[in-house]
Amino acid sequence: MTNKNSADQSHNQNSSDISKLVAEISNLKSVLLADKATKQRTVSQVNTQDADVIDLGKLLGILLDGKWLIVLVTALFMAIGVAYALLATPIYKADALVQVEQKSSGMSSMLGDMGDMFTQESEAATEIQLITSRMILSQTVNTLNLTTTATPAYLPYFGKGLARRTGNEGVISISHYVLPENAQQKAHYLTLVDNKLGSYQLFNQQDKLILSGKVGVLAEKDGYRLLIERISGQNKQKFDISTRSDLAAINWLKGNLSVSERGKQTGILSFSFSGADKKQIQNIVDDITTNYYLQNLARNAAEAKSSLDFLNEKLPEVKQKLTEFEDTLNRYKQDNDSIDLGLEAESTLKVMVDLEAQLNELTFKESDISQRFTKNHPAYIALLDKRKTLETQREALNEKIQQLPKTQRAVLRIMRDVEVNQAIYLQLLNKKQELSIVQASTVGNVRILDSARVSSNPIKPKKPLIVVLATLLGGMFSVAYLLLKSAFHRGLESPDQIEALGVSVYASIPKSQQQGQIDKLIDAKKKSKQGTKISETLLSEVNAADLAVEALRSLRTSLHFAMMEAKNNIIMITGPAPAVGKSFVSGNLARVIAKAGQKVLVIDADLRKGGMARSLSQSNENGLSDYLVGKISIEETIKSVNLEKIDCILKGKTPPNPSELLLHPRFKTLLDWAAENYDIVIVDTPPVLAVTDAGIVGEHCGTTLLIAHFDKTAAKEIEISLQRLALAGVEVKGAILNAVEKTASSNYSYGYYHYSYASDKA
Repeated sequence: MTNKNSADQSHNQNSSDISKLVAEISNLKSVLLADKATKQRTVSQVNTQDADVIDLGKLLGILLDGKWLIVLVTALFMAIGVAYALLATPIYKADALVQVEQKSSGMSSMLGDMGDMFTQESEAATEIQLITSRMILSQTVNTLNLTTTATPAYLPYFGKGLARRTGNEGVISISHYVLPENAQQKAHYLTLVDNKLGSYQLFNQQDKLILSGKVGVLAEKDGYRLLIERISGQNKQKFDISTRSDLAAINWLKGNLSVSERGKQTGILSFSFSGADKKQIQNIVDDITTNYYLQNLARNAAEAKSSLDFLNEKLPEVKQKLTEFEDTLNRYKQDNDSIDLGLEAESTLKVMVDLEAQLNELTFKESDISQRFTKNHPAYIALLDKRKTLETQREALNEKIQQLPKTQRAVLRIMRDVEVNQAIYLQLLNKKQELSIVQASTVGNVRILDSARVSSNPIKPKKPLIVVLATLLGGMFSVAYLLLKSAFHRGLESPDQIEALGVSVYASIPKSQQQGQIDKLIDAKKKSKQGTKISETLLSEVNAADLAVEALRSLRTSLHFAMMEAKNNIIMITGPAPAVGKSFVSGNLARVIAKAGQKVLVIDADLRKGGMARSLSQSNENGLSDYLVGKISIEETIKSVNLEKIDCILKGKTPPNPSELLLHPRFKTLLDWAAENYDIVIVDTPPVLAVTDAGIVGEHCGTTLLIAHFDKTAAKEIEISLQRLALAGVEVKGAILNAVEKTASSNYSYGYYHYSYASDKA
């Protein structure tokens, strides 16, 4: 009895030791997996730093891969440029030349040399401001009735261009348009009734007929007055008519009118105006230059008239003074008999007369200068200084005269007054005659050199330039799109990127064009509610020579050696995200293994959106979920796919709690039974990043393979998937890069070449 108890104690002790050992091994495994995940993160950080280096070869490859997009977008932009160049409204330019000569006033001759010193030439900037003033432009607005706008109504964007290209462009010119006060802010439209007769009808926006009329005849009704000079177009063509204020029309003129000086200080002003109507822009330029010339002419004539009025006012006063002084001289001579002056007195008289003449001339000059300058102006200051000098000389002469005898002194003063006033009177008479001639022959200081002319060719659009720029813009836009797309795209393009994360790549499966056709066939038959056969849905059956199938054969060989160290013969196939090709790889890998003589069971453990039923042409009835809830037995879940050595267990009905069902002991029981009864068991699981099912299933599987999709799966997704599986105690044995495409931007080529099967002939 004692020996038996000792044996039981020893057995219990051994069981406890084994349990501790298993626990230690499990902890050690978790530590190793966590350490591996840490190394993978470190490698990922290094790769991220390397990714910042610009690879010119890859950039060129990206452009080569997108060459058809570049060609298409460039051709589209070029077509848009050609269409715009052909349909855009041509803009013409009318130009004219005007010369502005040195400006002179009616009294300029009175200023003499001193006036020439301070007379300034009219600057071009001043004349340009005068030309663009409302005083000038308002006359053009009124003359050409620019407050009224009338345009043909076309389809938006391209309607006017099509009408012009087809010769159906409408033309209208309105010379007089008056609206009643209650309708001035409302828009109207005009309809051409008969192009040959020139008849039309005017409507308001409510389609109410306002009046009818003909070209060249003033139409009047209810306060409306309309006179159309010309109109042409198709019958029933509409023309939109509206009015704008004088200020709006003047601002429109300013916006399209350009006035500049040719050269520096040349006085040659260039006028140009741009617009679509050749006749209108020529009339505008002609009218503006004419108005500018006429106002300049009127201004110069007004200056001459002002000076002449001043002289006419002064002449009677001077003549009256001269008469009075002459009478005084005669009476003095009669009272004192004839008196002869000495040589000295005559010399003094002559000097005094000259001084008075100069002072009088300065008076006229001051009158003219005061109208143009202030007293602080240099010309005005110089005139006052000269007057002061002459007045000082006159005072000195007066002191000298005081030394003469009384009789001679009196005669000298009277004769001085007579001669001075006589000289002034003669001078004013001469100036009056000169100004009369100036007023009669005023031509102004503005001369029109070239009247307005319109260029025969439009200045814009510049058709060749537009087409070239549109083509270049299309090319640059498409290239920029490809480069930006590549910069923000982080999809895997080579197995090296996966191996850099510390995972071996067991196979790179090329993208199969045949599989795309299979998917279309399945979808078409599903819509028509027709059944499919596995010989139609499994690529390895449809085309055994496909490069993708060859890659799966290579995977089969790699798995043969990789599973030698595995704890069982169960292979879990998962991926980071949906649509990476798990079901495709699982189904076709099972067929490739079965052809090698091994018995294979495929289990669809994706209880949410399993896709094995589609690949194997089976129904999801009596599947894995039904077994896990205890409705059916293991044997009832097994389905034959009509292929030798292949069976499958599909997902069954979609349960509300997939993860909890996979944690049930029945699932482990199923896997243990499958491992004993089949050579290879392939389990297809949901995505790692979406749900936790893969971590639950991977605990029971000896080999785990992670599938990545070429150019869609990011390296970060692989990294996070490895970390999650490692935390769940699942070691990823290797990875599969699916749907690999040979592109110029990728340095990796999947390395498979087409090898055709041929039948032997005797």
